[in-house]
Amino acid sequence: MTGTDSPVLRVAGRPVARYVTRPELPHRLSPRPYLHPVTTLAGTAVTEFSPADHLHHLGVGVAVPDVEGHNFWGGRTFVRDKGPTELDNHGTQRHTAFQLRDPDGFVEELRWVAAGTELLRERRTVAATELTATAWALDFTFSLTNVTPDPLSLGSPATNGRPGAAYGGFFWRARKESAAPRVFTAEREGERNVHGGSADWLALSGETWSLVFAGATERTRRDPWFVRTEEYPGVGSSLAHEKRVTVAPGDTLVRRIVTVVADGRLDADGAAALVRKAVSP
Repeated sequence: MTGTDSPVLRVAGRPVARYVTRPELPHRLSPRPYLHPVTTLAGTAVTEFSPADHLHHLGVGVAVPDVEGHNFWGGRTFVRDKGPTELDNHGTQRHTAFQLRDPDGFVEELRWVAAGTELLRERRTVAATELTATAWALDFTFSLTNVTPDPLSLGSPATNGRPGAAYGGFFWRARKESAAPRVFTAEREGERNVHGGSADWLALSGETWSLVFAGATERTRRDPWFVRTEEYPGVGSSLAHEKRVTVAPGDTLVRRIVTVVADGRLDADGAAALVRKAVSP
């Protein structure tokens, strides 16, 4: 990696992602570190940053819309019986230090702060690995530790009364093209059929690229997928799908997502083969 605030990840010497640690963003967007642009090995960008349809979508990262009432997602907050509401409740993820930095990855410490109080301390581990001449994998682990003396409750618009909107956790805002991308798992296809369901992996395929998301731990695989293709292209792993998640004082919540980034349009067999290669048993 190179640079002070925007290190670059490389695979086989080629730059594949830039990581911005201290973004200068309006407080309303819940400022946080993010990966953008992320590219295929051929150089095709597969992320978007602050697009006009959702200014608070910042490439690849971790975002939670409700941490004990504080918005670490950005934009409006969904309020039960009111709907999306502008509130001055946004939090910030603050880069503290890199514990490790290599050309192909890093280990980072972050603080999640809202209203002047640190709520969570995060350790984020990111690694880029070559899979084939046309595919590489982004291994992304985040560990959130409650540093307050009280339990912290994590929620989503779905747990607050908006069905189907269980976003929050790992999130990837993908490249938007003239046509919506294809989305599929090993058994199902289409946004309506895969959104809100659990699957070992889920693929998003555009004009000349494919992304395959896989939960790399048993606990991560239990989280349902949040999927959008028609309104905008985005995929996340839902922390709070039907019920709020509580993190006790001193406890740590851990999730690990491995994403295959490939040139070309993968089919189900190709996606599954790359996931097997990317995810350690």
